[in-house]
Amino acid sequence: MHRRFFYLLLLCSLAVITYLDRVCISVAGPSMQDALHITPKQWGWVGTVFLVGYGLFEIPAGHLGDRLGARRVLTRIVLWWSAFTALTGLVSAYPLLLGVRFLFGAGEAGAFPNASVAIANWFTPATRGRAFGLFTMCSQLGGAVSPLLVLPIQRAFGWRMSFFAFGSLGVAWAAVWFRQFRDRPSEATASEPVHASAVAPWLLILATPNLRAIMALTFGYVYTMSFYQTWFHTYLMRGRGFSDSELSLSALPYVFGAAANILGGLACDWLAPRTGIAWSRRGVGMAGLLVAAISVASATFTTSHLAVILWLSFGYAGITFQQPVVWTACLDIGGRHGGAVSGFMNTAGQFGGAISSVVFGYIVGATGSYDAPLTAMAGLLFLGTLLWQKVDVTKPIAFAQSNLQTARSDPAGGGSERAEF
Repeated sequence: MHRRFFYLLLLCSLAVITYLDRVCISVAGPSMQDALHITPKQWGWVGTVFLVGYGLFEIPAGHLGDRLGARRVLTRIVLWWSAFTALTGLVSAYPLLLGVRFLFGAGEAGAFPNASVAIANWFTPATRGRAFGLFTMCSQLGGAVSPLLVLPIQRAFGWRMSFFAFGSLGVAWAAVWFRQFRDRPSEATASEPVHASAVAPWLLILATPNLRAIMALTFGYVYTMSFYQTWFHTYLMRGRGFSDSELSLSALPYVFGAAANILGGLACDWLAPRTGIAWSRRGVGMAGLLVAAISVASATFTTSHLAVILWLSFGYAGITFQQPVVWTACLDIGGRHGGAVSGFMNTAGQFGGAISSVVFGYIVGATGSYDAPLTAMAGLLFLGTLLWQKVDVTKPIAFAQSNLQTARSDPAGGGSERAEF
């Protein structure tokens, strides 16, 4: 029990560091654009190349976690992205920035699927909603804290120093993770080697209607989340006239998002024995994306600075409310290849984010409006609400069938190796 909580704490700290590093460039965005003479269209590509690199390597990195274990794979991932976080602070020209951000994304790929592998090995199906809720909540806390840390560092030392400071955090985390984590409960008490899983049945995975629906809705909601990570602070300052001092309000979406993450995970686990496993995932997903769609659309109709922040915060919270069940659903339908299935899902999301980042810049350039891109986001979120109706985790991929049957016959998640959370 103690060991599981310690590992979850390590994963939660990883989520914080991940979003500190990601959101850092959004907060530093206006200063970087001025220093490197980057136009809005060019800035869109900065976010896009990161997400393209992330998306291209997400599936193989997730599959590596299934085969080799999260201990070794996550250590490599975190050391890689920490190095390229620091290198972002050294760039002196736009082409160099694009190259560094692409390699940053390629190295970070697989972080969340491998965290999913660790959760799958240490937590039962009945408790994964809460585990994912805490894990994803901490990623939002990283986003919330980022402006509060980056802005003072920028004012005192310039935007480059923030990247150097955050890059060092990942190195320390990787050292602790590699030394302390064990891939399976059995390895915690005996020096039992990790047995690599079989190569994933790629065609069978892609042919699954459940996964295609999850990939499509994830594309839509990450398309919107990308705005918060790449354009949000530029939108507030240049689209809505926020002053530098008002940017402290930009932490609110991440605070709302953190609360919604844990509530979504708790709601998922609470609903499972009452509505069945299918609706415990589907109901939370539909509710979250519907609230998000309404909120993002509403933000475009107000001129109040506080109202804009609040509507966008509710929009982000709606997205994050359903986020834990997306990851849980991937493990439900993926079984022992949950890392690979999670990689497929997250790849679709990263390409949604990549398209969003560059399309935002082009829409702003064509219309002169920073509100116009939000209309497409609201539409995609509403479409995601409809797609959640097609997700039925009681119909998993063939090789996961026995796993899910066990979970349904033992909803309390009993087992000698994974105690109740």
